[in-house]
Amino acid sequence: MIVLYALVALLGLAIGSFLNVVVWRVPQGMSLTHPPSACPRCQHPIRARDNVPVVSWLLLRGRCRDCGEPISARYPLVELVTGVLFVLTAVWTGLEPPGVWALPAYLYLVSIGVALTLIDLDVHRLPNAIVLPAWVVAPALLAVAAAGTGEWDRLVRALLGGVVLFLFYGFVHYGSRLVYGRSGGIGLGDVKLAFVLGTYLGWSGWGALAVGAFAAFLVGTVFWVVLLAAGKAGRKTQIPFGPWMIIGAGIGIVWGQQAWDAWTGLWL
Repeated sequence: MIVLYALVALLGLAIGSFLNVVVWRVPQGMSLTHPPSACPRCQHPIRARDNVPVVSWLLLRGRCRDCGEPISARYPLVELVTGVLFVLTAVWTGLEPPGVWALPAYLYLVSIGVALTLIDLDVHRLPNAIVLPAWVVAPALLAVAAAGTGEWDRLVRALLGGVVLFLFYGFVHYGSRLVYGRSGGIGLGDVKLAFVLGTYLGWSGWGALAVGAFAAFLVGTVFWVVLLAAGKAGRKTQIPFGPWMIIGAGIGIVWGQQAWDAWTGLWL
């Protein structure tokens, strides 16, 4: 079993390396395959031996082999964080049936979640090139999980959950524009992402969907208040909401249904 988790970790490191390319190129409309990765200063292509996740950065002491230009520590951090998240996800689902059937779906969510979080923080945008394919890929992977476990009712609930969260965010976006003349911090990219996150939350349960939706606004508000108190933001500062949607969904998926059952148990 340790070997399997090690393989998941290596897969996560490799995916993390690819996500660095995605985060840099997708917002610029660049191809993910051409041209090959190169140093932004000297334009020398990155050698294969210098492209090993985390290890190469450490061996090169964070600098380009050819010109000595510093290489941002963000690159190995993204690789490392993705690897850790892959392992934690595998531990949470398990590597044996029935949990392992859903593992590919959740690893896909982790991958696009990391990419979208970084892109939204960088450019305040959630690219259609990542979000819209997830409208098909996420339900398809959850359908594989449903086929493996026979829990087709969960797939139906997942699709309904996606629709519910999509409509909720659409209402917030367009409603605030009608009333206040602005979106209230919820962009169309957030509305589109809501369907994807809603499918995963719906798969986990209606309670998970409710908690995940609430957690996104709670975490986002706390972050904004902290920035405001630290003088790093003003009342009109635009804060990207995508990262908090993703974090809120993670909270809802892992703990949401249990939290909802515990809370409703106090009143019923």
